[in-house]
Amino acid sequence: MAEARQAGRRSRPGLLVSVLALAAFAILIALGTWQVERLQWKENLLATISERMQAPPAPLNEIAALVATGGEIEYRPVVVRGRFLHDREQFFFATHSGRTGYFVYTPLERQDGSILLVNRGFVDMDLKDPARRPAGQVEGEVEVVGLAREKLAGKPSSIVPDNDPAKNIFYWKDLDAMAANAGLDPARVLGFFVDADATANPGGYPIGGVTIIDLPNNHLQYAVTWYGLALALAGVFVFRFFGRKPAPEEEGDGSSHP
Repeated sequence: MAEARQAGRRSRPGLLVSVLALAAFAILIALGTWQVERLQWKENLLATISERMQAPPAPLNEIAALVATGGEIEYRPVVVRGRFLHDREQFFFATHSGRTGYFVYTPLERQDGSILLVNRGFVDMDLKDPARRPAGQVEGEVEVVGLAREKLAGKPSSIVPDNDPAKNIFYWKDLDAMAANAGLDPARVLGFFVDADATANPGGYPIGGVTIIDLPNNHLQYAVTWYGLALALAGVFVFRFFGRKPAPEEEGDGSSHP
């Protein structure tokens, strides 16, 4: 009988286990709350981008002014006029509609002498040579409507291959490296890109409108997971602490004796 009581007492969590369980519970709750906050931030961001993309295209100078003051320019519609420097094309390795090829980044020289790198769109790998798509190498002043894209601060991930300027192949959008590889004066190059819209180019290439807005919003699932783990931990702890049934000897303690 005494041994059963001792076993029952030993089955209850000790102080250290209780402290560790409480700490784990607090961490799980904190992680769930953080994901809720991230969910609110992501929803606000998506709403902002959606609203921004519905705006009429702004003159390029307005976008440049925002960049100069640290404003947000990502996915803002923009219109720009200038002359393409086709002999300075740079190529970003990409896929489009299941096909492998390149996004063609072409410097656009404006009347004031400034130069903007424009992502004109996609070409298949066998069309990297501009001689195979001469109709798309439009001459003279053109108007481009598209979306402003921010300059990347650095390589987005260690798993992304290093750029290969010698072969004119870029695996991440290093604006400075592209401009240098194109032989452009860095003082004249604007510090952002523009992705051209889907307006068809002569000859069909490059294929414009390739901007991908991919902002996964899985924060609700993550929050439910963390809160669920916290609830499960609390349930196990409560059952362990309060759910022990007394041993049969304890239930009948003293009742079987006259």
